[in-house]
Amino acid sequence: MEARDLRVSDAEREYVGQLLQRAVGQGMLSLGEFTERMDTALAARTRGELNVVLHDLPGIRVVGDDAPTPRPVPPPTDVQTVIRARMSGVTRKGAWQVPPTLHVENWLAGVTLDFTSAVMQTQVVEVVVSGFCGSLTLIVPPEATVDLDRVESVAGSTSNKVRSGPPIGPLHLVVRGQVSFGSVTAKHPFGTGLKRLLG
Repeated sequence: MEARDLRVSDAEREYVGQLLQRAVGQGMLSLGEFTERMDTALAARTRGELNVVLHDLPGIRVVGDDAPTPRPVPPPTDVQTVIRARMSGVTRKGAWQVPPTLHVENWLAGVTLDFTSAVMQTQVVEVVVSGFCGSLTLIVPPEATVDLDRVESVAGSTSNKVRSGPPIGPLHLVVRGQVSFGSVTAKHPFGTGLKRLLG
């Protein structure tokens, strides 16, 4: 069996995702290209399939390709960029570190991301969601804005209960991706409306 036919691990998929994010930051990929390639990387089963998303990026290649000097894949350094929920709920709250791009994969599960006390690296945070029979709840500070216009909902729902933009506060979430038989909801913390009424 050739090296390119060997199975890949979740760690290798996540590392390739980080390489793609770096390529976006360097201007080699657009956000649309990044999303397409990330979907391909997450679905890859072999190293040959994983290399497809990196084939035209200079100096980037994982082990097992036909390159004369392939390099081994180091472990990912930031596991927070991908949040996976499989038949079990996931919650992020408190002073958790928020990367510029966050991937959420939830199948038959609910994910709650509370940004009210989170530590942001950038003002604009992109959330790429891939959900099936699950829910994604985004809890944001009162001055934050959220854009849900790029979410494709298949037999599901999207509900934005906060201001939609432009980014005028310390946080602006741009949510994109697809949710099938599930929901995406953006809202303020419980009691925000009452606090406004009371001044």
